[in-house]
Amino acid sequence: MAVESIVDSYYAATANPAPARPPLDGDLSLDVAIVGGGFTGLSAALELARRGYKVALFEARRIGWGASGRNGGQLNTGYRMGPAALVETFGEAEAKRLWAIAEEAKHLILDRVREHAIPCDLKRGSLYAAVKDADLPEIEADLEVERRVFGVCHGRPLDRREMAERLGTTLYRGGRADPDGAHLHPLNYALGLARAAEAAGATLYEASRVTRVDPRGHGVATERGQVKARHVLLCCNGYLEGLMSPLAAKILPISNYIIATEPLGEAAARALIRDDVAVCDSKFVVSYYRLSADHRLLFGGGEVYTRRDPHDIKAFVRPYMLKVYPQLAKARIDYGWGGRLAVTMNRLPHLGRLAPDLFFAQGYSGQGVALTGIAGKLMAEAIAGTAERFDVMARLPHRSFPGGRLLRHPAQILGMLFYSLRDRL
Repeated sequence: MAVESIVDSYYAATANPAPARPPLDGDLSLDVAIVGGGFTGLSAALELARRGYKVALFEARRIGWGASGRNGGQLNTGYRMGPAALVETFGEAEAKRLWAIAEEAKHLILDRVREHAIPCDLKRGSLYAAVKDADLPEIEADLEVERRVFGVCHGRPLDRREMAERLGTTLYRGGRADPDGAHLHPLNYALGLARAAEAAGATLYEASRVTRVDPRGHGVATERGQVKARHVLLCCNGYLEGLMSPLAAKILPISNYIIATEPLGEAAARALIRDDVAVCDSKFVVSYYRLSADHRLLFGGGEVYTRRDPHDIKAFVRPYMLKVYPQLAKARIDYGWGGRLAVTMNRLPHLGRLAPDLFFAQGYSGQGVALTGIAGKLMAEAIAGTAERFDVMARLPHRSFPGGRLLRHPAQILGMLFYSLRDRL
């Protein structure tokens, strides 16, 4: 069986060399079987192998083929639900526990890059850009909660003038600078994490689509093999497909798109983003962008709620970029690509168990670069017998998207279109 290649993207074009790993061919007996070769599964594989478990990971295509190898590469603080909303929703004590996990999530990535010498163009710093005046009080409220409740506050507010100085645009009404954020080449990070997991003793199989999961979590079947395991981890996120239908109602898979300009040169690139930080804005349908190591602008914008990609991804995303940077009207667009992520109703990650030995993690809602890593670590901790922190995440309440089996997706599309229209008001 041929291994499906990584999507044609700037990341694939600049990927570090990686071996093609063989598919599973035969039967296995394991401690842990992991389904999905993205950040979550690779993180869990690394953590479990370090603890001495016999662990294997099964990826339907290539390591990093899904969202982990296609995303915006932004390592941001917290969750899509902000600090003030966390405290209001869950109370101070629970919000503190959630925030501590999110803080560790960022530093876990930084530590792994350093420990395993992963070449992935890691750079520090991020900006949150307020599109409307109405967004500014929320920034102030979140900073105040971080100081008062969490006892740690990395950022500071920026006014309109400061945002214009840092970014080559006058679009924004203000924002927040976060020196604790970061950005990286996500596919190269995934490939480095895979090498680290293998060095720790994990086995990774590509072209090994899992076709069935034991409902007790005691094994999986692939197209060419049977796997017995004491535990199973489902780490598929937006690419769950029909593998485990009870999880599908809790997430909405959506497609998001990124373009990469031609190399602009360092001076022109820094005229766009002075401090070479990651940027995301306050819209419901987020625009996010950063500079590459070779001085391109990587710009993400626009969403599609069906499985059909735009005919011309470059033309689809380009207007979003030009709204921020009209000075790039003559810049050549060298790459355009997309991928699928999964969002939840409350925009918080969805972790849990479908059975005592069947774990899952999904629904990172745009914060997956950081939160996937800690999700894999928390599942590994739970398997090893320390489930306290996993349970903090697992007890987050998650509602199903409305509509039932037949009407769920049309209802989801209508809901997302409503909120995306609010960005234009």
